[in-house]
Amino acid sequence: MKIATYNVNGVNGRLPVLLRWLQEARPDVVCLQELKAPQEKFPEEAFLQAGYHAIWHGQKSWNGVAILSRSSDIRELRRVLPGDPEDNHSRYIEAFVNGIVIGCLYLPNGNPAPGPKFDYKLKWFKRLTAHAADLIEADMPIALIGDFNVMPTDLDVYKPESWIDDALFRPEVRAAFKKLMKQGWTDAIRKLHPDEKIYTFWDYFRNAYGRNAGLRIDHFLLSPPLAAKLKKAGVDKHVRGWEKSSDHAPTWIIL
Repeated sequence: MKIATYNVNGVNGRLPVLLRWLQEARPDVVCLQELKAPQEKFPEEAFLQAGYHAIWHGQKSWNGVAILSRSSDIRELRRVLPGDPEDNHSRYIEAFVNGIVIGCLYLPNGNPAPGPKFDYKLKWFKRLTAHAADLIEADMPIALIGDFNVMPTDLDVYKPESWIDDALFRPEVRAAFKKLMKQGWTDAIRKLHPDEKIYTFWDYFRNAYGRNAGLRIDHFLLSPPLAAKLKKAGVDKHVRGWEKSSDHAPTWIIL
């Protein structure tokens, strides 16, 4: 089984790129983030024609998450991260897909830091960690997948010294990621590529993609039963070079 994650940075504006990649890569399951489309504007019919069933939680602003599956065996479990009934941001959706529990997430960016947005990022991270603890106790094949907006270590950024004060690299955020990992999750990319500079995001400025000045902020965290099935993991970096592509590249694993 091939599972992928892709922050599309606008599902309707990037739809031709997304469909082209789906046809080329042929993933079985895909987690999408930053739909930037309200619920009723999600292009469900286009995905059905491409061979994918979908569940989604849309939002007009920067948020929005979805899970696509080649199989119709996809059942939504929740579309809100527990812990704050007043938080209506569409940043999390969870489903049972082909025998796996998948949580697709878009963790807040948090910039500028410090500030209210950074505080929200840390609170959201705390809620995710609490929910993840409940999930991993189930001892089932479970994956937390998506744009975590975290560079866990210096290896995950082109020039660490340039990001010291950024919300994606601050010590509090890396500590939160480390605390989450201590529950027993496996970082799929680092499991198979422990020492490689692998990036998943290149911004649109200063020829970042051309210089490979990237960040690794899109992650697969696997529970022990699922980590045991991990065979391959990688990034379709070339997609970032396509015309009108997202600033992220699709990231994938094979089980």
